[in-house]
Amino acid sequence: MSGTSPVVVAKRVDGGDDADLTEIADLASAAGYDVVGRLSQSREEDAAYHFGEGKVEELAALVRETDAQAVVVDNRLGPYQTYNIGGKLPEGVEVIDRFTLILEIFGQRANTRKAQLQVELAELRYELPRAEAKASLAKRDERPGFMGLGEYDESRERDIKAQISRIKQELDAIAEKEETRREQRRESGFDLVALAGYTNAGKSTLMRQLADDLDVSENEDLHPDLDPTAESEDRLFTTLGTTTRRADTGTRDVLLTDTVGFISDLPHWLVESFESTLDSVYRADLVLLVVDASESVEEMREKLVTCHDTLYERNEAPIVTVLNKIDRVDDDELAEKRAALDALAPNPVAVSGLTGENVEELTARIEAELPDWREERLLLPLSDDAMSLVSWLYDHGNVEREEYTGEDVLVEFSARPAIVEKARSKAAEVRAPPGSAESGDVSEASVDSP
Repeated sequence: MSGTSPVVVAKRVDGGDDADLTEIADLASAAGYDVVGRLSQSREEDAAYHFGEGKVEELAALVRETDAQAVVVDNRLGPYQTYNIGGKLPEGVEVIDRFTLILEIFGQRANTRKAQLQVELAELRYELPRAEAKASLAKRDERPGFMGLGEYDESRERDIKAQISRIKQELDAIAEKEETRREQRRESGFDLVALAGYTNAGKSTLMRQLADDLDVSENEDLHPDLDPTAESEDRLFTTLGTTTRRADTGTRDVLLTDTVGFISDLPHWLVESFESTLDSVYRADLVLLVVDASESVEEMREKLVTCHDTLYERNEAPIVTVLNKIDRVDDDELAEKRAALDALAPNPVAVSGLTGENVEELTARIEAELPDWREERLLLPLSDDAMSLVSWLYDHGNVEREEYTGEDVLVEFSARPAIVEKARSKAAEVRAPPGSAESGDVSEASVDSP
C-alpha cells in the first residue's frame, strides 16, 4: 500500500481512561500515511476481534465515512483477530497492527546493508509465529486455507528459520568489524559517547550543538551510502543508520554517536533484531540519555524506566540523563520535574539543543564522567622524530607542558592508558631507533611517570 493512503488509527486499553492515540498517529504519519480518523476503546481484549464486536462495527462505519484505505491498530493482533476485523471492513481495506507499521517504517529508513538486514530479521521473527499458527490451524481443521490465512506450506517454517540463521551470521560479521573499528578509534585517543533516548527527544538537534564540522560515518568502509549528517527533522526514525561525529568537549577527543530512538511497548524480539545498532550504545564509554523535558512527569518517568530496562541490561558505561528542550518549560516547572524524577535521573544536566543553553555545562559533565586518563612525562632528545612524537601527543591526548632544556624536550601530557603505552613505545624508538642495539630499552631518564 502507498504510504500516502488515508488511514484510521485505533487502540484498545484494558481499562481506565480512553486510549492515547498520539504516538500511533505520529508513527502512521512517519510512515507517510494520512490519518483521517481515530477510534479507541477501554475494555478487556476480545479473543475474536481484539475490540468488542460492536466497536469493530463502529470502526467499519468510520472507515466508510472517511474513505480510509487501511486501519492501523496500536496493539498487537493475532492472525485470527486480523482476519476477523478485516471481514467487518469494506473490501480491500487493510488491517495493520502496531508492529507491522513499525517494521514498515524501519524498512523505509533502512539505507545501509546492516539496517536492511536488521529489518529483514525483525520481519522474519514477526512472521515465524504466524507461520506456526497457520500450521497449527491447518492441521487442526485439515484445511490449508483456513480463515483466509493463506496456503500452508510446511517448508515455510524451515525457510524462515534458515534465513534467520543466515542473517544473524552476517550481522555478527558486521558487528565484529565495527567492534574492531571502535577499538581502533580508542587506540587513536578517542572516547566514544553515545546518545540514547526516545524518538523526538531532540537527540539529533543536541548532536548538532555538540559536534564539530568533521563527520565520521560509523560504517564508512561497509556502507558508503550512509548519510553521515545528523538530521533534526520532527519525524520518528529519520534514519536507522548510526551517525558518528567528532565533538569538542575541551581537552578530550570525543566521537559522538546518534542512533535510532526508542519507542514504547517494543517486544523483546524486535529489540533483539536491532541489537547490532544498539551495540553503539552498549559499547560506548559514556551514554547520554536524552529526555524531552517538555513532556509530562508521567511520560518522562515511563520512558526513563523503559530506557533503563534496555540500557542497564547490557551497558556498563556510566549514564548521564540530559533533560533537553528546557526552552519549552519555565524554571519552576523544570525544578518540579527534576525533583519528581530524582530517583530515576539523579543529577541530570538540563539543556536546550535548540538554543544551546547549558551546552557548556554538558560538555564539562561529559569530560568529568569519561574514563580517567593517565598522566605521563617524557624526556626526549631533540630530533625530527621527537617533534613528530610531540605533535602526535597533541593529536591523541592533552599536552599540559612542553619545555625545551638544552638538547632535550620535556613533555607532560594526559591520555587514555592505551595512548600512554603507545607513547612510551614511540619514545623508546626515538631514544634508540629501530635496529639499534638499544632499541626497545627506555632509561628512567627518558620516561618519567609522575
